[in-house]
Amino acid sequence: MGAFDVDYNKITERTEFPYEIEVTHHTWIEMTDGVRLSAKIWQPKKSGTTKGAVLEYLPYRKDEFTALRDEIRHKYFAGFGYTAIRVDIRGTGDSEGIIEDEYPKQEQDDAIDIIKWIESQDWSNGSVAMIGKSWGGFNGLQVAARQPEALKTIISLCSTDDRYADDVHYKGGTMMASDMLWWASTMFAYNARPAFPKYFGENWYDNWIERLEQTPPFVDEWVKHQTRDEYWKHGSINEDYTQIKIPVLTMSGWADGYTNAVFRLMKHLDVPKKAVIGPWAHEFPDVAIPGPQFGYLQEVVSWLDKWMGDKQTENHRDEFLVYLQDSVEPKTTYDYREGKWLNLLNEEITTKNLFAGTTREIQLKNKQQHGLYSGVFCPFGQDGDLPDDQTIDNALANSLMLDMYGDTLNIMGQPVAKLRVKSDCKEANIHIRLTDVHPDESKTLVTMGQFNLNHYKSNEFPEDLPVDEYIDVEVPLDVIGYQIPEGHMVEVSIAPTYWPQIWPSKEIVKLDVDLEHSKLDIPLVREFTEVKLEHEFSETAKPLEKIIHRDGSRTRDITKRLTTNEWILSDYSDEGLRTLKDSNITYGTENMNVYTIKEDDPLSAKVQCDWKVILKDDDIDTEVETYSTMSCDAEYYYLRNEVIAYNDGEQCFTKTWENKIKRNYT
Repeated sequence: MGAFDVDYNKITERTEFPYEIEVTHHTWIEMTDGVRLSAKIWQPKKSGTTKGAVLEYLPYRKDEFTALRDEIRHKYFAGFGYTAIRVDIRGTGDSEGIIEDEYPKQEQDDAIDIIKWIESQDWSNGSVAMIGKSWGGFNGLQVAARQPEALKTIISLCSTDDRYADDVHYKGGTMMASDMLWWASTMFAYNARPAFPKYFGENWYDNWIERLEQTPPFVDEWVKHQTRDEYWKHGSINEDYTQIKIPVLTMSGWADGYTNAVFRLMKHLDVPKKAVIGPWAHEFPDVAIPGPQFGYLQEVVSWLDKWMGDKQTENHRDEFLVYLQDSVEPKTTYDYREGKWLNLLNEEITTKNLFAGTTREIQLKNKQQHGLYSGVFCPFGQDGDLPDDQTIDNALANSLMLDMYGDTLNIMGQPVAKLRVKSDCKEANIHIRLTDVHPDESKTLVTMGQFNLNHYKSNEFPEDLPVDEYIDVEVPLDVIGYQIPEGHMVEVSIAPTYWPQIWPSKEIVKLDVDLEHSKLDIPLVREFTEVKLEHEFSETAKPLEKIIHRDGSRTRDITKRLTTNEWILSDYSDEGLRTLKDSNITYGTENMNVYTIKEDDPLSAKVQCDWKVILKDDDIDTEVETYSTMSCDAEYYYLRNEVIAYNDGEQCFTKTWENKIKRNYT
């Protein structure tokens, strides 16, 4: 996933290290099939073997897009005696070849070739760690499951073990309208950038045109696979957790879109492991907001020292460090969240059924504009990312106000709704939210869950719902650590819609919920012991110098077009324009996403994602524009992706992909 523009100059900078550092800006690593991948290397200057290699393997372009974050972290690892290697995945950055999708087998095969190359180097001691956030966290888990001998440990942040049921494409069997096209359009735009001649060579332009012509828009393949088939099982390590046999350090944040996986990894991995979950968005926890941040790099070096040597630690004790957030008034951005750290492995978890004593049967409201105040699925820490006051959304759903009878609820873990529901249509979705109602009646979103009811028997083989018959379904909500204090109320909201996070059903369904025979179990820690983190304060290596030509900005607006009853969510993000002084590379992106739906017409749903990308240095001056749309009728999804490229101010390439894909219970 992408990133917002962190001011790395405000981070505590470490100036002295045990080892001097040297940097190789580009070297080729040849794959088995002859394709060469580009790598940047930071390593200690002292002669002899290093303490091990730390590999980060991404499609996000090491020379500009991740250069700022790579420098402060990989230089840090090198300063403590590790050789740190940042490799561009084939078809991205300065690497040869074509990238055809997320996480294909070829990507894993290449990773294994890279690890073999590392083993063969004079400076190698034969030990490798894979490290990464998001894409790099995903492929770290996937490569670990392939069990290359030299891979001794992985550090996986903000990742998932389940590519189908808990990712940006589908969640709980529902299609993610908010992210399906947006994330595909992001990679469509990023993959369209050229390699740099100073690293790739004189044939950079021919390679760029080939890349533009042959790199597909990923969304077509994702929409073709609407159920949990073999396509999604590939790369989902929850298919067989036992394939991972090395120590795992994993982290995420309550504001991230990938926190559920941390709980599953801690439950199912039978290896030495440690997890840390703070209040953070989808970022490295030494810079992520909301704070408090912590010493991520010190934590990683301690972990590497433990597992990369010849004598691995035998007295390891697993830890699961989680941050119990205090109640807060609703805001779309927080710099800091008050709370308390605890080790979940030392705590007793009980459950409370919030529906206990409720005997009503309700028919759910079906408002297509319900969900516009949800915030984004996977926040990066930009202004406007987080959910707004839930008062409007709660009014558009069936909302039950629940008295806590004077209790303080320390929610920690995954709530689960076990619902008895009845539909008048053959296809339907359901969404459930839990909100903290303050004494002033403002409402803070605590957690939520969504489910495609046609998947109530199987994510792989969905089927028609029995019309006008009750069925029992289980809807997991996202894991959360949140304290609802005495004097507050809890509100539970249920609806068959949640736009734009869920692509709407074909029809306006009448959905009944029998609350007397339903449960909403929330996990609680009643008494707990606070713990102190070993590395409370973050430090990094010296950041790269940059020139800011245009600051980043963000606007997120909701409007209603009265003449057509259309609700429009416009989300504009400018990541700014900057130049890296050491390489004279200038880069910047702008992104506009528009989500449109009519109040009474689920088939009016439409998403549009447009990008503008600038990239230049001493040798090239390029610009790419992409335009992506997704819409539907009752039978098909309609996809259109267009790319236009400019070289030295002149258009040099354009291509359009159009596709229609049959709907399959989504």
